[in-house]
Amino acid sequence: MPDITIAAESPRQEAVTALIAALDDYLRERYPDDACHLLDVDTLAAPDVRFFVARKGGHPVGCAALRIDPAGYGEVKRMFVSPGVRGGGIARRLLDRLTEQARAEGIGTLMLETGIHQPEAVAMYRKAGFTDRGPYACYADHPLSLFMEKTL
Repeated sequence: MPDITIAAESPRQEAVTALIAALDDYLRERYPDDACHLLDVDTLAAPDVRFFVARKGGHPVGCAALRIDPAGYGEVKRMFVSPGVRGGGIARRLLDRLTEQARAEGIGTLMLETGIHQPEAVAMYRKAGFTDRGPYACYADHPLSLFMEKTL
């Protein structure tokens, strides 16, 4: 999709917060609260988070965040593409942008937690070079969670 732009933006924009709310709804339809690891808008705007928005025709259609952990790794958070534009490679472009940002900041490893009820996302992460690992940071092992990492 050549008309897609991806840029670092504030998550506090009204149209972007609506996109984040759609992501929250999407996750809550699939998982119980104890399996949802959501970051709110204030956390997404924190100094240790890089937040990116994919736009089509100026309208936000996807988002992703890179949280820089004090331990030295980057965590992929809040990956989402609006259902009406899925399948066009936007998620992969967002993931590539996060990877580019992590490398620019000297991050050597990306980690993420995702869920078993998102097979397309899991397949994309694996295709991008992520491999399975155990829980990290404050995450507990959960039967609905998958933990993955990629060395950059």
